[in-house]
Amino acid sequence: MEVLGVVYGIADNGVAIVIGTDDVPDIGNPVFDSEKKRIGTVKRVFGPVGEPFITVGIDDTAALKGIMGKKLFTARGTRNGKDKRRYRRD
Repeated sequence: MEVLGVVYGIADNGVAIVIGTDDVPDIGNPVFDSEKKRIGTVKRVFGPVGEPFITVGIDDTAALKGIMGKKLFTARGTRNGKDKRRYRRD
């Protein structure tokens, strides 16, 4: 797992805003806390390239209370087998 960033704030609609690292995740990647428990998914990436802002859709709104200022992690992987495509021209 890789570090996603530190939680900067929480929006009114239950979305956590994270200040990320320069390694931007893909939208839809799962997000985990420090105990390797899945808490949500990456919804949107915006802002400057050096320190982008990442919105994380939280699965359980009860987890929002203790999440401020904590590091979040993401697991990278292929989605929908995109790397398994064959080339039609041989």
